[in-house]
Amino acid sequence: MATTPDSAPTGPRSLWPIGAGGRPVLRIGEDPDAIRVLTAALNDRIIPDTYVSDGAPVVVEEISGAADPAAGDDDVALPITASVLKPPLLAGLLADHTQILRPAAKGGAEEEVTPGGHVLGAVLAKRHWPGLPVLRRIISTPVLRPDGTLLQTPGYDPATGFYLARNDDLAPIPDHPTPDEVAAAREFLLERFLRDFPWRTEADRANYLALLVTPLVRPFTRALSPFGMIEASMPGSGKTILTGCVGLLVGQTVQTWNESEDELRKTITTVLSGDGGVVVFDNLTEGSVVKSAVLARLMTERTWSDRRLGTNAAATFPNDRLWLATGNNLHTGADMASRTVWVRLDPNCPRPEARTGFTIPNLDSWILDPKNRATVLRHVLILILDWTAHGAPPASTVPQMRQFTAWARDLGGFLEHHGIAGFLANAEANRSLDDDNAEWRSFLLTWHDVYGDRHMTAKELVVSAADASAPGATDVWAGTFPTNAVGRPLSPKSLGHRLAGRVDRWHGDIVLRSVHDEHRNARTYWVEKGASRTRGPETNPQTRKPADDLENRP
Repeated sequence: MATTPDSAPTGPRSLWPIGAGGRPVLRIGEDPDAIRVLTAALNDRIIPDTYVSDGAPVVVEEISGAADPAAGDDDVALPITASVLKPPLLAGLLADHTQILRPAAKGGAEEEVTPGGHVLGAVLAKRHWPGLPVLRRIISTPVLRPDGTLLQTPGYDPATGFYLARNDDLAPIPDHPTPDEVAAAREFLLERFLRDFPWRTEADRANYLALLVTPLVRPFTRALSPFGMIEASMPGSGKTILTGCVGLLVGQTVQTWNESEDELRKTITTVLSGDGGVVVFDNLTEGSVVKSAVLARLMTERTWSDRRLGTNAAATFPNDRLWLATGNNLHTGADMASRTVWVRLDPNCPRPEARTGFTIPNLDSWILDPKNRATVLRHVLILILDWTAHGAPPASTVPQMRQFTAWARDLGGFLEHHGIAGFLANAEANRSLDDDNAEWRSFLLTWHDVYGDRHMTAKELVVSAADASAPGATDVWAGTFPTNAVGRPLSPKSLGHRLAGRVDRWHGDIVLRSVHDEHRNARTYWVEKGASRTRGPETNPQTRKPADDLENRP
């Protein structure tokens, strides 16, 4: 069994008369009366395990025939689901849990009936159900409540609106673990479970632990979490095992990466409308560059709004998932670089899959056993509860991560509390994996070498690049000048748009500046080189008036 009896209030079901089989009796008349009676009964939770979600009545039920995952990169469905009530489902549930009687024609005895679909549709058309508890999410693992206590009793939790599926393999976790329990948990996770992964640096291991813990503490931290990139130098390094270890605990959806922004948007909407705590874009093509405006927007928004697939109705979903990707020799581009945390593996051998002597042999199959997953989960939860028992101290030094600073503060504090060093220490080293940054830095450095701080229009730059590509000419740009998607020169208008998007953005020690030249009636650009510095209030250098758009400036 995956569920437990509903622990939410059941409503005044006992006020309804009891008929055959101990089922409450609902007496209805013509359609208007039937609609009123059934609406009142549904709102009274005459059907067990009913809730309301986004204005729609739902019923929590087990999923029959759901197979256990056969590998770490399989979808991992939760054992229960919240089904939106539709007329056929409501008719079946009413037949299971009630006895609906209607007077027979010509004054005969009452007869049991099934209400028509139009009656049930009218009942379900309502959006206000004050008698039904609000169901916010179904979860498969204990999580920290906003007050720092652990939600670990299966069933409905009124404090959070979460419904926790039962896990018979997980024993209750003490609110205040003993020092011996904490030491054993730390030893298991670091010296057994994660010991044999070929981490490039200690930062990669620390970053992974932060990602592993994130779904379990999110209701408490209420922080946006960055995109997790689990990348390796070669196949067979253990990337999928790492993502699977997270997804097998909290439920996962495995997706194929799609370069189409429209298809990616549809994928995001689809997975957010379902259950599970992790979304994995698995096994990206080697050398792929993850640069998506859609994904970058998702990572910095608490809710996601989009049109429901196949309908014209809009829907809004909480962005409460952990988003991960795996692949070999991956890179980021555009705004994804500042929204990504890296976990990098490097086995430094020709055949990583042939390695032996592991502390936990065959970890990829070991983690598929529910008992082993419960062991991992128990140790992680013990470390979490020890952190909260000590006041959930934040990190002593908080890296600035834009929208993810709160996440870094809390997860960094968790790791620091347990003496796990290196969190986010690889951020600077991984800047070389930002293709856009590297390309722009090369372009701007060449620009500065060729023209110094001379102010130039986009048209002058394009002419310069065209002259450099003429037969017999020396390419002063050394191949760094921006081109379009098929490698052709940009028009002055296209280059101007690109330059405008890079103004005042530092690439290492070099930055692009811009002003509007009133004499040429055009915007001009120049490059400054030197250590970045703290600037005063942003102004236009010519008008000395505040600049209009500072939202995306560092």
